[in-house]
Amino acid sequence: MNERSSETGYWIAFTRIPRIGTMRVARLQAYFGTMAEAWRAGPSDLRIAGLDQATVSSIVEERANIDPLNELDLVRKAGVKAYTWNDPEYPARLKEIDDKPPVLFVRGDLVPDDEWAVAVVGTRMASPYGRQEAEQFSAGLARQGITVVSGLARGIDGVAHRTALATGGRTIAVLACGLDIIYPPEHVKLATEISQRGALVSEYPLGTKPRADYFPRRNRILSGISLGVLVIEGSEKSGALITARAALDQNREVFALPGEINRVQSEGPNKLIQKGEAKLVRCTEDILEELNLTMTAVAPQLELREVTVDDPTEASLLKVLTNQPLYIDDVQRASGLPIASVSSALALLELKGLVRQVGPMSFIKAREVTSHHRS
Repeated sequence: MNERSSETGYWIAFTRIPRIGTMRVARLQAYFGTMAEAWRAGPSDLRIAGLDQATVSSIVEERANIDPLNELDLVRKAGVKAYTWNDPEYPARLKEIDDKPPVLFVRGDLVPDDEWAVAVVGTRMASPYGRQEAEQFSAGLARQGITVVSGLARGIDGVAHRTALATGGRTIAVLACGLDIIYPPEHVKLATEISQRGALVSEYPLGTKPRADYFPRRNRILSGISLGVLVIEGSEKSGALITARAALDQNREVFALPGEINRVQSEGPNKLIQKGEAKLVRCTEDILEELNLTMTAVAPQLELREVTVDDPTEASLLKVLTNQPLYIDDVQRASGLPIASVSSALALLELKGLVRQVGPMSFIKAREVTSHHRS
């Protein structure tokens, strides 16, 4: 077992301890350097690291019954992968949110193309209209190479996942329990199909049963791994609206399908539109245009004319950018240029049609170019 794998075992072990979440893991990592050192630390050092006494007591009490290496072994035997926020496999977009899960458990595969993802969410008590529109939008997104994200729940979620698979696309399901427990149980077959042609993900360790308070927590992951969230149907207090609120907090785009004003299922999306918190959409193209994704799926097939750039800063950025989304801070680090120069040059390149923004401060190269520096 290599050092990285061993360290992952300690991260998993901390997910077993109550009161240990994003902020406390960050404090432990900052103070001790590794979670293995944090696991072995005494009460006084844990207090110095910034943990309160109740959390320290929880760690000391619980870790006596937890074997980190055994935790890692159990995950592997279950066919599950565990990625910490330090791992390159951890979704880049999810790293952007304030409350990112320290560990993401995955059954199936996360691939680079999943950076182009849209969450489709809605009520469990979907109307025929809601189901029909969920099919239309999910199929349209999947055909454009967009990964459809949802929560594996009854109703709209199940329709979104099934349609994406039937269309030949990818889909990701975010669970509010351990990946060895499928809820609702009637979606066991669907979950298996998703894991074979997409991924099941969760922040909860194996054996964790679903609880009412876990579902609102998981919704921030739904929006966190996505470019935007589409609300099909839902009451004002539905989980779909919680996902929409999380998306707004994370600076993600929110879209809503309008519905009949006298239907309970229409309350949520109609109110989002009325308050200006969501963009009214009528078809998939409305979402793609808003996210600047209209060329995503077809770009590899286009025969784009070659263009040149004269500015050395622009040329440097075009060498860094590819057809995979890159956050502006990563562009700056890779280019070695000042952030102000990077920001202004990206804006100019976007105006020239050479670069596209495909999410909050994330960019791709829109066409092939050659650099031509004036002497």
